Amino acid sequence: MIEQLNKAFESRVRLGIMAVLAVNDWVDHSRLRELLNVTDGNLASHLAALEELRYVQVRKRFVGRRPNTSYKASVAGARAFREHLDAIERLLPKI
Repeated sequence: MIEQLNKAFESRVRLGIMAVLAVNDWVDHSRLRELLNVTDGNLASHLAALEELRYVQVRKRFVGRRPNTSYKASVAGARAFREHLDAIERLLPKI
């Protein structure tokens, strides 16, 4: 059953990103950084990996005159994350 866990979510940062995106629509980069307590570079590298897998969608725009990058779980990403959580639940003993 352990083979059903998704390797993309083995990192605590990626797991955290997907957990935040699973319960929110669009979340901007700075908010994710604050919630996960990671550096910009660390967050960016993990987001890039999830984006490459097409698990997150990226939106770049301007809010006023300031650039703003925000992220959303893709349909595939939300499904993969739910399957990962389901696999974890199957590993836990029934109480």
